[in-house]
Amino acid sequence: MPKLRPFSKQPDPARREAVQLLERIESDQAYVNRLISEHLTDELPPEAGRRTTEYVAGVTRWRRWLDFLLAQAYHGRYDQLEPRLRQILRLGLYELLFLKTPAYAALHEAVLLAQAMVRPQAGKVVNAVLRTLLRQQDFLPQPQTGDVAEDLAICYSHPTWMVQRWLARYGREATEALMQHNNTRPWFGIRVRTDRIARSVVLHRLADRRVEAEPSPVLDDFVRVRRLQPILEDRLIEKGLLAVQDESAGLVVRLLDPHPEETIIDACAAPGGKTTYIATRMRDHGRVLAFDVHPGRTERIRQAALQQGLTSIVAETLDVRHVAERYPTLQADRVLLDVPCSGLGVLAKRADLRWHRCPEALDELTQLQDALLEAAARLVRPGGVLVYSTCTIEPEENEMRVQAFLQRHPEFALEGAENWVPASMVTPAGFLATWPPRDRMDGAFAARMRRKA
Repeated sequence: MPKLRPFSKQPDPARREAVQLLERIESDQAYVNRLISEHLTDELPPEAGRRTTEYVAGVTRWRRWLDFLLAQAYHGRYDQLEPRLRQILRLGLYELLFLKTPAYAALHEAVLLAQAMVRPQAGKVVNAVLRTLLRQQDFLPQPQTGDVAEDLAICYSHPTWMVQRWLARYGREATEALMQHNNTRPWFGIRVRTDRIARSVVLHRLADRRVEAEPSPVLDDFVRVRRLQPILEDRLIEKGLLAVQDESAGLVVRLLDPHPEETIIDACAAPGGKTTYIATRMRDHGRVLAFDVHPGRTERIRQAALQQGLTSIVAETLDVRHVAERYPTLQADRVLLDVPCSGLGVLAKRADLRWHRCPEALDELTQLQDALLEAAARLVRPGGVLVYSTCTIEPEENEMRVQAFLQRHPEFALEGAENWVPASMVTPAGFLATWPPRDRMDGAFAARMRRKA
């Protein structure tokens, strides 16, 4: 529950900032993580900045369910309500239902926001709508459209098309488990530079700071934490001792299985988490060639390497589809291709991503993924390894892309993932596939293929 402040006649700066960010997310299709990374909350005190982040992520995550409830309580066309007033209502209801802010405080703050950010009379509308739902909070209205996918999509605040796909593939129980996971505050993966600091030391340090943490059950150099802020404040990341990285990304690098003195290409490398882990697993002996198409993101790879003291990494702004043209003799022992994808495996951490995706975009993505696979394959030496990976759970971007590639390229053969990652995460076909509700990490997919000598 957010820390309460004394009654004031001025809107709370954290809530005011949250409303403005929520407007940008909806009207400009902005991303929560990108807005926060732009340091838009830096002018707020740390506690207020954290609350703003909580408000923005939570309202974005539960937007569809909040809108359904608000539409039931609003006397008029809710879809024609002023956008800013809608954001204020969403925030107020989110506080009442999910943060358990005392009703008097949540109502007071929402009314102040409406009066200051919309117009004085708007406070009455906010007060009336939220009070109506407050009276119904023990028996909230439920959707009854007659369509199971539509009703579940409203209740769990997901796009209907996603729920339709998942119901067809997984059934109702697994689909509900997946959506529950996506709506739960996530655990964050932290990779420990165990060549510099013991994992046990990190865990003791986190315990001293009362940070909920536990060792990863699948990777001996990872821990899981509930909150990132104390780690950022402790400066262990700045010192190159820790890196924020989901365990699923770590498992992809383990599947690649880099060795010292090899030449390894990370073909779509930014922001550099897998790149630096590859170099660490190689004990920084060999060459890690990191390519990315965006100059700013390539610079982030260089900064990550510098921060972690890794000298084997060479980062260059270059589309992997043009690497063979620029370096016609380049052949790598291992190539990692972590392709752009729909990201439907990371919806717990990326609250807004569900609203930015559409089924039509999958066709464009799969065409891009095929083109990138073709380019990456040319960079693998005879006898070398190619790992294709995504952070999605959609088969069109995963198994189907690999199967199509292997049909086009009989010189590559799939190698089962069971020798490098836990058997529980290996599919019958031999792919690495993490399942968020079961594994408590992002949903990811990877295939390991070897080019015949």
